[in-house]
Amino acid sequence: MIKKYWSVTEVVEIFQVNEAFLEDLEKENIVYPSCRDGLSNKSFSDDEMEKVRLAKILMDEMDVNLAGVEVVLQMRKNMVAMRKQFDSILEDLSREMEKKLKPIS
Repeated sequence: MIKKYWSVTEVVEIFQVNEAFLEDLEKENIVYPSCRDGLSNKSFSDDEMEKVRLAKILMDEMDVNLAGVEVVLQMRKNMVAMRKQFDSILEDLSREMEKKLKPIS
């Protein structure tokens, strides 16, 4: 079974960050941890874990500040959405071309 949510303690261990780092990301609306099953403890989904990973890389290796991290992650999100839209357009074009090139029997 693949794990779907991680606790703050697990995230701190995995990424070697402190809780203040996670709190800063949350305050800047970069990550959105959730409270599951009525628990008061915060947990991080796969998507939120990816944001933490990227934020750490941007801040540690590229000296990007929190505001910059937010901008970069938003741009990344927009690029992924555009890529999906582009792929959908290509699939539609491919289907149309197949219909037009199909020999009439």
